[in-house]
Amino acid sequence: MINYILQVILFQVLFLAIYDFFLSKETFFTKNRWYLLSTPVLSFLIPLIKIPTFKKAVPQEFFIQLPEIVLNPDKIIKESITTISFTDSINYINILFWIGAAFFSVLFLIKLIKIINFIKKYGAQKLSEFSLIMIPNETKAFSFFNYIFLGSAIKEINRDKIIKHELVHSQQKHSLDLIFFEVLKILMWFNPMIYFYQKRITLVHEYISDAVVSKSETKESYINNLLSGYFQVENIEFVNQFYKKSLIKKRIIMMKKNQSKKMNQLKYLVLVPVLISMLFYSSCSDIDSSEIELSKLQLETRYSIKEDKLVGTKGSKETYLDSYIGVEEPIGVKEISFESLSEEEKNEFNTLNERMVALMESKPEYENMVSFKFYKMPNGRNASGLFFNFDKLKEREEARVSSMTDITETEEISFINIDKVPTFPGCDEGDRKCFSKMVQKHFSRNFDADMPKTLGLEPGRKRVFIAFKIDKEGDVVDVQARAPHNDIKEEVLKVMNSLPKMIPGEHQGKNITVKYSIPFTLFIE
Repeated sequence: MINYILQVILFQVLFLAIYDFFLSKETFFTKNRWYLLSTPVLSFLIPLIKIPTFKKAVPQEFFIQLPEIVLNPDKIIKESITTISFTDSINYINILFWIGAAFFSVLFLIKLIKIINFIKKYGAQKLSEFSLIMIPNETKAFSFFNYIFLGSAIKEINRDKIIKHELVHSQQKHSLDLIFFEVLKILMWFNPMIYFYQKRITLVHEYISDAVVSKSETKESYINNLLSGYFQVENIEFVNQFYKKSLIKKRIIMMKKNQSKKMNQLKYLVLVPVLISMLFYSSCSDIDSSEIELSKLQLETRYSIKEDKLVGTKGSKETYLDSYIGVEEPIGVKEISFESLSEEEKNEFNTLNERMVALMESKPEYENMVSFKFYKMPNGRNASGLFFNFDKLKEREEARVSSMTDITETEEISFINIDKVPTFPGCDEGDRKCFSKMVQKHFSRNFDADMPKTLGLEPGRKRVFIAFKIDKEGDVVDVQARAPHNDIKEEVLKVMNSLPKMIPGEHQGKNITVKYSIPFTLFIE
């Protein structure tokens, strides 16, 4: 989710940069209005679009998660039982988000109530094209949808021009634009780009109204009236106001500007390569292995299909993943990818998968009888789905009986479909268990286990997440780590960067880059 939000903000920055550098000084006001309305929506949609052709255009990297390394400062390997307290189970980021959303929702309602109170208090005079609300003893002037609010203290000579200006806002539904951005501010109150968007579209609204009204008189006369009208205005962000001191200078400059040449509309074509680049980026970007999303241990829910319904029962152990077992797809749930799982969930599944591979190796007749998928379950937790293919088992049994010979298979079952994984020096070619064992041995020998004692960390279990790649030449590259202290992070990076050169992995006869992830646990005493 964080990765998605960052992409949305990044795309909005790019869209606004294009607007400011190429479009903001042009007189294509209506087109600019639709640009400012459509690009925020596009920034939300583009990260969700995954084009397979773009993804195939970049070299494929494979991902393997190694078993967890558990180490305390005395180099004693321990097994631990994780207990979750009430405070640990609280998601403070979610709470902060909803507090912000609630705060901006209240602000929005307050602004609406202020406008409603004006209408109720002073009454609306219905005219042919709009409803006029006169505010006694004030010089306020603004509009909201079909309502135009006018202070009775405004001089009669200026009223007609102000009403014409505000009427353009009303007829072109500019208030809808501003409410749209108010809603975006509630949903993404922490995103500064929404506020920049709102300021720019407010200015475009004024350009549009000025362009329409100034046609009925000379521009010089209209500008003089604009400069002489020092009206008070309500501090309500989503109403269109005749006078905003911060916008007057920009409005005058734009009115004095010559009409932009039609040829300048070609500037909008800058969007084409930018959109293609965004789609390419979003299609090729996977979940960053350095982005850590912690899951919580909870009592496992075991799902199955009974009487054509998905039924869940509570297990007796705490797990990161729930489970589904069956011969058909679970009903009414969304399938997800392995990459979308958290680090803890991946690690838990890999342990299960290794056991299943070992079982298949000991009983070749059952090989290829099972497969795995992943789902987002109704309780909000992720689950691994274990599927049994009884048709294949039946076929094999029938073939065994007819031929009276045992059928064996040589193809290894593995969730990660790589022809040949990287090999650690000294291990047999493609030996996964030896690779994992040697990496852990290298880590235990070279990590300074006394160093964490000197950092003043609180006692207890500390998690470190490590990610690295073995490239096509067998070199260990792109080592990344996240740790509770920078000194631990630097020590981890030093140890992992000292790994020896490997024999690279192969897939379909070509050397490939393989990603690895290792969860690492320290016990501080």
